[in-house]
Amino acid sequence: MKAKDIHSILRRPMVTEKTTLQKEDNNQVVFMVRRDANKIEIRAAVETLLSVRVEEVNTLNVRGKSRRVGRYSGKRSNWKKAIVTLAAGEEVEFFGALEALEGMEEEA
Repeated sequence: MKAKDIHSILRRPMVTEKTTLQKEDNNQVVFMVRRDANKIEIRAAVETLLSVRVEEVNTLNVRGKSRRVGRYSGKRSNWKKAIVTLAAGEEVEFFGALEALEGMEEEA
């Protein structure tokens, strides 16, 4: 069995209205992760790559939706979601550059 690379565990951050509220209210960030990753590997990847302390990791498997276009039907892939609770005082900024641009537009 091939060992998992720490860089391949986190696929991408999930940035939606709901996850933004989770980040503000509960200090939680949400990631799409590899389907075969477990909570220990996810915790290690977040702490190493983002340099933050993690309190808790919750995972859930999301089933792919069935889709149909005309007479052709198909199914989206299943995927895994990880909700990572950060320790008090820790913060992760995904769009720091965008916030800086917004600040420049407000000044102008």
